[in-house]
Amino acid sequence: MSDIILRTEGLTKHYGGVHALVDADFELRQGEHVAIMGDNGAGKSTFVRQITGVERRTSGKVWFDGREVDFPGPLHAREAGIEAVFQNLALADDLDVPSNLFLGREKILFNLGPFSILDRKAMRQATEAALKRTAVKIPNLGNTIRHMSGGQRQCVAIARAATFASKLIIMDEPTAALGVQETAQVENIVRTLKDNGESLILISHNMRQVFDLVDRIIVFRRGRIVANLRKEETDGQDVVAYITGAKSQNLAAAAL
Repeated sequence: MSDIILRTEGLTKHYGGVHALVDADFELRQGEHVAIMGDNGAGKSTFVRQITGVERRTSGKVWFDGREVDFPGPLHAREAGIEAVFQNLALADDLDVPSNLFLGREKILFNLGPFSILDRKAMRQATEAALKRTAVKIPNLGNTIRHMSGGQRQCVAIARAATFASKLIIMDEPTAALGVQETAQVENIVRTLKDNGESLILISHNMRQVFDLVDRIIVFRRGRIVANLRKEETDGQDVVAYITGAKSQNLAAAAL
């Protein structure tokens, strides 16, 4: 049985005359952590949006967990086992941590239609277990998201993704707006996910972070994948050369 959890073939997205993504061939193995790098507008986020059903692809194919998929929307991707943490986090500011973790997946104590009663105790217990499993530290689960720091918000979003992602987690610049200590906390969570055998795609501009956290680096340039690099066989200068176009790679010969 193949250990490839995600594969794309010729994945392409056009916005009118703009070719934002062109013929992206990609593979991710079970338990592997892969970074996607490239300049702004290189196609990184566009690639992820096609995988998760946020946008409809122009052409190409996607296989997930051994079958070809074409998700009509993000909800279908979530149901298949893919959770994404985008830069806007998609958290409800006026709800507490358990309510955000189970947003759209609430546990019901009594099902009375529009007047159903939530099982808040079960949601809190499940939240505590999820935070422990992902090594997320939130001092007061009853605090609303509005009163939390940027790092705590990010950790809640990651914990939610890890709780429900049965097969793949995607993170888009998870530490871009965080300070040093908060960045370290998020990175520790990513390491815990690796220890737990979770598959991960990480979009990041942070070279140090990428080399600390992932197994492999994919570089996008002008909508195309231009490099597929094993972390131990490359360095920061090499990656920058691919990002800027100073260097190119024979992808047919590149090891996955």
